[in-house]
Amino acid sequence: MGSVVLVPLKNSTKEAVVVEETTKPTEFKTQNIISILPFCYSSIQIEIAKFISFYYFSSFGEALSLFIPYSTKSTIIKKEIALIKKPLLTPIQERAYQKILTHDKSLLFGVTGSGKTEIFIMLIAKMIEEQKTSIFLMPEISLTPQMEKRLKVYFGERVAMWHSKLSKKKKEQILEKIYAQEIDIVAGARSALFIPFENLGLIIVDEEHDDSYKSMTRPRYHARDLALLIGQKRDAKVLLASATPSLSSYYKYPIIKLDKPFIQTKKSYYFIGGTELNSTIINKLQKNYNEENQALFFVPTRGNFKYLYCDRCGSTHLCPYCSVGMALHRYNKHLKCHYCGYTEAIVDTCTTCGNQPLLSQRMGTVEAKEIIEMHIPSLQIEQFDKDSITTATKLKKALERFESKQSNLLLGTQMLSKGHDYANITLCVIMGIDYLLGLADYRARQKAISLLIQIAGRAGRAKEAEVLIQSNNSELFTPYLDNYEAFLEDELEFMRDMYPPFVTLARILIAHKEQTKAIQLMDIILQKLEAFENIETVGSGKAPIEKIAGKYRYNILLRSSKRIPLIKALHSINQRGIEIDIDPVDFS
Repeated sequence: MGSVVLVPLKNSTKEAVVVEETTKPTEFKTQNIISILPFCYSSIQIEIAKFISFYYFSSFGEALSLFIPYSTKSTIIKKEIALIKKPLLTPIQERAYQKILTHDKSLLFGVTGSGKTEIFIMLIAKMIEEQKTSIFLMPEISLTPQMEKRLKVYFGERVAMWHSKLSKKKKEQILEKIYAQEIDIVAGARSALFIPFENLGLIIVDEEHDDSYKSMTRPRYHARDLALLIGQKRDAKVLLASATPSLSSYYKYPIIKLDKPFIQTKKSYYFIGGTELNSTIINKLQKNYNEENQALFFVPTRGNFKYLYCDRCGSTHLCPYCSVGMALHRYNKHLKCHYCGYTEAIVDTCTTCGNQPLLSQRMGTVEAKEIIEMHIPSLQIEQFDKDSITTATKLKKALERFESKQSNLLLGTQMLSKGHDYANITLCVIMGIDYLLGLADYRARQKAISLLIQIAGRAGRAKEAEVLIQSNNSELFTPYLDNYEAFLEDELEFMRDMYPPFVTLARILIAHKEQTKAIQLMDIILQKLEAFENIETVGSGKAPIEKIAGKYRYNILLRSSKRIPLIKALHSINQRGIEIDIDPVDFS
């Protein structure tokens, strides 16, 4: 069971996996397997794939394809235990490290700059001494260059970075080294969880609160939750870590705290109103630059994520296939829909009333960069968003320029909040964070406060720093700026009996090219769900984004205090034309 084989399919040859062996059937014609490849999925991989298929509503094939099989050629080699360089821990870090060793799974709740990475390195070093392997998960590849550098200081070539931007050839080279047991540590994004490691001893999920751990396509798994399951099945320790942990992890798992920064510096917070990049912000940037310090500038929209609208009738220029505005990309001189990918030339006339010219709304990173450069021409700006950082090489070079002070300002979107550590950042500007509070998401407050604390945490690592926050909700943010735990305690009461971690949520998404058929399907599903007890329909109707790629979208949001009955009810209504998302993080 689990063998990878070559089989004939129509006029081609395909790879397949043996999931069960049986006697040759007589009632229909069969063909022989062409050859058995030197790869095999383990019984635990197959068991977890079956769980993923059941819990996350995917096919077994989709679930198993997440995993990378083991090599049947590799043999277990008794390795000599190498002497490993280790970081020197402070007494606070040492206490936290010792506590982690007493738990199979735990949450390291450490404020930004408290030295969580040194504890990770100590745990990984212990695994190597015990001849065990480690998986280190990070939410996005924007974190990998800096973490790679830090891990290689201690573990050299025994570390491999694994993420979606790697070429097929590079992945094959890493796998060869894993099969030869030359690599003990794999660090990277979500997919690193499925590496075929022997003797797995440790899984670290850093920035565990981050929504990037949730897959937005089938199987819609959550890597943090799967890490806990894999750890349990493989008898490996699992450590979750964050300065702003998710409510569910804070509620469910033993907490080990690091509540003081490694280097204590003074950090001053200032709230300013408005939505524009005004003279107060420019003056702060100028002063910081004059003092030869570096700054970080957060804009809440990706790239030039702004729309064209008509100031006569108020209409936004929409994608013809989706009910969303076409995003203006001035550098590439086109409009693009970020949902279906449709692009068109920039238009100047309103399609609703014929008025011209159309105006553009909201400031993106490009506009912010232009305004700052106009006022401070000699300031070197590093644009840091998914439109500028398209490859791992570009990412590495951008961070190297900033680290070597060739650039003075790191300007970008949510990528900035992801654990970057630079000693010279003494000013942090956070614009437009109020937009998060308006999201149709029960975690809107949590997302806004977490993001603010994470971005502010990039400043003041070694020197006194200022954080400038553009918000009209200072009374919401102020009590929690230096006490995220107080927010979590307040939020738990707010969520009790209504939202996770106290209940399980599921979202059913219905999409059809014909609107009437989408509505009919939604009504049929709602009717079927009435037969199940302990399952509440929170709401149903048009999805917030009503149309994507020419399909009309409707959704149903369900809530239940009992997880298994909810899963069973969902399996009973699962059919073509619907998508089921258990534990959803996206409600658009």
